Amino acid sequence: MGRLVPAVTRALDILELFLDGDGTLSAPDIVRRLQLPRTTVHELVTTLAARQYIVPVPGQPGRYRLGVRPYQLGSRYAEQLDLAAEGQQVARSVAETCDETVHVAILEGTDVIYIAKVDSTHAVRMVSAAGRRLPAHCTSVGKMLLASLPDAELDSRVPEDADLVAMTPNSITSPAALREALAEIRRRGVAVESRESNPDVSCVAAPVRDRTGRVVAALSISVPMIRWSDERLVELEQLAAKGAVELSERLGHRSVA
Repeated sequence: MGRLVPAVTRALDILELFLDGDGTLSAPDIVRRLQLPRTTVHELVTTLAARQYIVPVPGQPGRYRLGVRPYQLGSRYAEQLDLAAEGQQVARSVAETCDETVHVAILEGTDVIYIAKVDSTHAVRMVSAAGRRLPAHCTSVGKMLLASLPDAELDSRVPEDADLVAMTPNSITSPAALREALAEIRRRGVAVESRESNPDVSCVAAPVRDRTGRVVAALSISVPMIRWSDERLVELEQLAAKGAVELSERLGHRSVA
């Protein structure tokens, strides 16, 4: 475990004070309750206020309450909890239909994090697991999510000179090749990964949208190569897309007829 950063710890201690009492505090209150130097508290309060984690209380000079940023973070946390719970239910339904392993994942930086997984009844070795992080460019869910980013955001996450790691000999390692693959995914609306994260498994993924239409996750079906074929791919693409639509609807998204 890495070293704790004292300044960050103190800032979090200040935020947690707002959980008690009437939800308002002054700098002297914080000094007294945390036994911190006045200068330190002043700098931390100024920083938290500048980032909208706390805001002045109208009509009460020198007092603060929580700002909009903690609410936004909490809302995102709740959103992901709902996504994980709903994703697990939909993944189970899809897995029962095809008897293959189904995942739901979100994008964080240049990695995907699996938030739901339902295994096939067949014994299959998978590199994925709920909570595990994998390079996005090596997975169908990751490529689906990268393809959904605006160009500027994609460029910031995966610069043209990025060093892309390989998980198998089939993994994409060139940012230029990745962009070509993402353009094809945008055109088709589904992503396919052929033995790029696991030499024995291929996957197909479709986008999951929230009520605003933003892509917030991807749902994939993973199949061992012994059961993979062009005919099966068509079936799996349709099933993954149907599952992703169902999960999107559970999150409040309504497709345009």
